[in-house]
Amino acid sequence: MLDVAVTSAEWMVRDVLAEILDPPPPVDYLTWAEENIVFSARESPLPGPYNRERFSYFDEILVALSPDDPCRIVTLSKSAQLGGTVLANIFTGGSMDMDPGDFLYVHPTDENARRWSKMKLSPMLKGTTALRNIFPMKARDGQDSVFYKERRDGRGAIQISGANSPASLSQVSMSRQVQDDLAKWDMNSAGDPETQADSRSQGYEFAKIFKISTPMVVPGCRITKNFEAGSQEFLYVPCPHDECGHMQVLEWENMLAGLDEEHPERAHFTCESCGAAIEEHHRPKMLRGAKWVASNPKMKRVHRSFYLWSAYSLLQSFERIARSWLSAKGDPPKEQTFWNDVVGKAYRVLGEAPPWEDIRDRAAEADYTHGSIPAGYPLLTCGVDCQGDRVEWQVVAWGQNKRRAVVEYGVFNGHISDEQCQAKLNGLLRQGFRNAYGRMIEIDLLAIDGNAYTEDVWDWARRHPAARVIMVRGVHPEGAPLLAQVKKERNRRGKIVRYSKRFFNFASSVMKMGLYRNLKKDDPEERGYIALPKGLEDEFYRQLTAETRKAQKAKSGFTRYLWVKDPNQANEALDTHLQAEAASIRLGVRTLPDAEWERVMAERECPPQDVQGDFEDLLMAVQPQAAPEAAEPSADDTPAVQAKERARSKWRNRTR
Repeated sequence: MLDVAVTSAEWMVRDVLAEILDPPPPVDYLTWAEENIVFSARESPLPGPYNRERFSYFDEILVALSPDDPCRIVTLSKSAQLGGTVLANIFTGGSMDMDPGDFLYVHPTDENARRWSKMKLSPMLKGTTALRNIFPMKARDGQDSVFYKERRDGRGAIQISGANSPASLSQVSMSRQVQDDLAKWDMNSAGDPETQADSRSQGYEFAKIFKISTPMVVPGCRITKNFEAGSQEFLYVPCPHDECGHMQVLEWENMLAGLDEEHPERAHFTCESCGAAIEEHHRPKMLRGAKWVASNPKMKRVHRSFYLWSAYSLLQSFERIARSWLSAKGDPPKEQTFWNDVVGKAYRVLGEAPPWEDIRDRAAEADYTHGSIPAGYPLLTCGVDCQGDRVEWQVVAWGQNKRRAVVEYGVFNGHISDEQCQAKLNGLLRQGFRNAYGRMIEIDLLAIDGNAYTEDVWDWARRHPAARVIMVRGVHPEGAPLLAQVKKERNRRGKIVRYSKRFFNFASSVMKMGLYRNLKKDDPEERGYIALPKGLEDEFYRQLTAETRKAQKAKSGFTRYLWVKDPNQANEALDTHLQAEAASIRLGVRTLPDAEWERVMAERECPPQDVQGDFEDLLMAVQPQAAPEAAEPSADDTPAVQAKERARSKWRNRTR
């Protein structure tokens, strides 16, 4: 007779209930990061396992992201390259491992999302043991694709989306999500993408939404608005000097106040209590005693917001911060990049130009007249704007230290497709403008607006070398690069258009901010100074200052900030100036080393060997303010034409 073990039905019920009712293990992102995250030498200057001592300021943020913290939204406003992606990856990977469910990860565009999925997410899923075992690789049933990663057991998935695609933000419901690079999100065809993404977690009482970004510009910066709406937590560190220990925030203004521009390696902070220097070698000790403190603590249960900048990071030295500022100082686009990427704060936009009467009056006191080039500005670019019945153009000269001088502004009647109009543009390229030394300087590079009448513009542009004529168009996103080649474009038949190789987008919004800041400068030696000539009509100055950055409500009810003008005021002087600036960037003016400037100045800012012209022309030539050595040409001077062609040849080689 066989002995048969019989299990009590009551005990079975108890075991099942115990398994069901047993609370799940805690979701501990800190421990998960230490056990699972390993940095390679390729992705981090500090390779190896995740080290909490190196990133101690992340601890509280990861705690806020856990289910144990009651807040629904966590915001991090930060400097660039501070490890924000690491935080987002820990939140994403740790959630899928410890507390699986549906997860939404949103980037500014589909292209950003695709790049992150391939370069960040896929390597993490393959290289992290805890994730490699639960996510299939190259599954055939749709579990694994660029924009969708599903667990083997179907208990959760990662949906990867672009904020520019409203379709990817609809018909999904997610308990957790990351909104990455939030400041770069722009309105899409369905309205505000941030609201669309937030609504995807509306049905979950205990959802977690992580908003993370480097700021851009205010007013209108999304991450700054979110930070201010939350608990506004700053990282306080103790004074490293034992007799003090005062808790304080490291502020950029504190470092700037004591910055010795001749010795940036001495950059330091000053304790606001004892007045002692806080130097870089003190940072590890201070971080061990760091503490997050909320300026708006009543919001901690709902929305925790954190601000962190590069002075706290072991990946950034105090000296590099100081040198970054000295490199950017006085150059508005660079100042914005410094303020965003290094300080981690939004750049405050000068939304209005100075009054046009003020800059007109300053021009009336200029020491040169329109049509001539003042001393110190050896390079020449031109911007051309095409209208239905005319072509307007502006010539701008460029000098060292980001300085520029308006040379001439003009209008050619006729459409860009008219032969007579094209002939006049050809003549403009050939005619040259007399500089302060009596030498005729031709336009080095002309940028013509290709956004309208594109085929007609190309018909004229293609007849000239790419080293002398490019096509451009302005784009408004404030995160756009100053100048970028247009991606290959296709016509209606699907063929790649020929002009793509010499067609460039320029960041019109960023350039307008810089232009209006620089127009306020009245010191000719100041970085970014804009010289203005005598003799231009008032209408030029009205057009140059025609636009203002204002908040506008879309039909959907959401607000966006755009540059607008009075509908009764033309703005071609502004457009052509920005096009000329785009040409200067392509020419390499912004990055030209001092040695190259000296060479170009030597070739162009000296009298021509054989001065041609009648007596009146010579009298009208503007004399240099100080050129004692240049009165007589030296024996080794080359002819003017040869010098001009040699200079242009060098610039062609630089711009290829």
